[in-house]
Amino acid sequence: MLLGMSGASETRSPKPGALNGFEETVKDFWVSRPRRPHSGRKLAGVAAAIGHRYGIDPVVVRIALVVTTIFGGFGVPFYLLGWLFLPGESDEVSGFEGLIGRGRSSVSPAFAVVLMVLTVLTAGGSISGSWFDGGGLISCALIATALYLLHRSRGHENRPAPVAARTSNPAFTGNGAFTMTDTAEAPSPARGWDPLAADPAGWDLPDAPSAQEPRPTPPPSYRAPQRRPRSKVGSATFALGVLTAGAGVLAGLNGATWFDAQHIVGLVLGVVGIGLVAGAFAGGGRGLIGLAVPLAIVGMVLTTSPFKDFDVRGGVGDLKPTPQAMAELKPLYQHAAGDIDLDLTKLPVGAPYSTTVSNGAGDTTVIVPETADVTFDCRTGAGNATCLGRESDGVDQDSLVGTDYGSDGPGGQKITLKVSNSVGNVEVRRD
Repeated sequence: MLLGMSGASETRSPKPGALNGFEETVKDFWVSRPRRPHSGRKLAGVAAAIGHRYGIDPVVVRIALVVTTIFGGFGVPFYLLGWLFLPGESDEVSGFEGLIGRGRSSVSPAFAVVLMVLTVLTAGGSISGSWFDGGGLISCALIATALYLLHRSRGHENRPAPVAARTSNPAFTGNGAFTMTDTAEAPSPARGWDPLAADPAGWDLPDAPSAQEPRPTPPPSYRAPQRRPRSKVGSATFALGVLTAGAGVLAGLNGATWFDAQHIVGLVLGVVGIGLVAGAFAGGGRGLIGLAVPLAIVGMVLTTSPFKDFDVRGGVGDLKPTPQAMAELKPLYQHAAGDIDLDLTKLPVGAPYSTTVSNGAGDTTVIVPETADVTFDCRTGAGNATCLGRESDGVDQDSLVGTDYGSDGPGGQKITLKVSNSVGNVEVRRD
């Protein structure tokens, strides 16, 4: 009612159609960040804030954080970031902004510093590989993409109202003392006293000019943002990108060594880039930015260690070969994802033999005879490698190369092994 009397117009919340680009979406997310509620929280209220902001059950958000903590470890630093950068329900600013003097926050400056230190430590641990072999990069990209898509689709709903900054009470001065305003009327002259010796009833004084009330300024007319027509450039580019990805995967599965994971992502990203250039001239295609950003993140992850050697060829699932004759031993055991358990103890003693085991994602174990002379080359892009007494752990470690003659010394069955994993543990042991 007061807004209507003053002529102010209500500000409407932007709708998804009004967010025309990646930069605008990110800015709007920051302006309308979720606020951590006082009720319904388990710890700091980060999951409850995201759930209430985008109309999701907070339990789903908590489960997602637990999953990303187990598989990648980024759930913990993300929660700390939310605690640091999401303001409370009754706060003017977030804890970090309160630390730099932007306003009032329930998070004290000292605790904000503690949150910053914990965030750096946990984020470094999840990305460096000590937590699920470097999967923090993947979980970080998934969380960022999920938040971006949520805000694009539901950012206009449940927008939190800003908390007004506290102002000092006009009844007090800066030193805390009351400011007294004298509103008492001046004492009227004594009855019967007239300094002009004239009858007051005969005075004829001009009336004081009345102050003209200012006319209220009419509110500016609000024009709803017009939704741009859907461009055919975006749809055509998306379809062409899907076809390119499918063709690359089929070529890789059929033996084309060039079509590995990073090259396929690079091809799709190139198609999206062409679509963005075409959209800049023909108009439209801005929605492709939302596809280009996660593709660029995935491509960066795949082209850096430990994922640069990831191979999409081979099957998916667990593989447990136990060859019992030389004719059954394959020169190459290749798998895209799953565990490989190769048992060489059933092979008869004879001529020297060699085999190669290549696994994309999963654990690989090779069991060799107790007295065999084994020359090995073991490597994993991310994980633990244990090969006949030698061990390495971490991301992009050097290969373990050497020869082990067993408990009886030289003179046993000669075996040459080359075992490589992209992500997962590698073990060569005797039985």
